[in-house]
Order: sequence, then structure tokens, then C-alpha cells
Amino acid sequence: MQKAITSKKYADLINWLKQARLDQKMGMRQLALRLDKPHSFVQKVEMLERRLDVYEYTYYCSALNLDPCVGLKYLS
Repeated sequence: MQKAITSKKYADLINWLKQARLDQKMGMRQLALRLDKPHSFVQKVEMLERRLDVYEYTYYCSALNLDPCVGLKYLS
């Protein structure tokens, strides 16, 4: 089994999150403030250096006003 963080499907999911942030003209620091995390957290997630767990994923989606169910299609 391939590790999730190195899979194409996981990269597609993270790219979806990143594109949503960019579409909203939101910087990494602004998103990090919404998440109550350091900006390096967002950077590491978007650079695929850190994996989001399920709770973090839903919180990330909430900060971007996204439906987490929509992003799950990238994993199927």
C-alpha cells in the first residue's frame, strides 16, 4: 500500500484545497490565522511535506468555506 502523502490522489486533494485558497485571494498567513496555526503549517500541507488527518481536513475545509464531501471525490 502506498503512503497517502505520496499518492497522486492525495496531491490532487491538496491541490484542490490550495486552489480554493488562491481563488479566494487568501494568503497562507491569512488561512493560518483562521486555522489558529503557524503559517508554516499551511506551507507544509501545500508542499506535501505534512499530511492532514481527517479532523484537520474538515477544519481546513471549514476555514475555506468548502464542503469536505466534495474534496473526497479526489480520493476515489
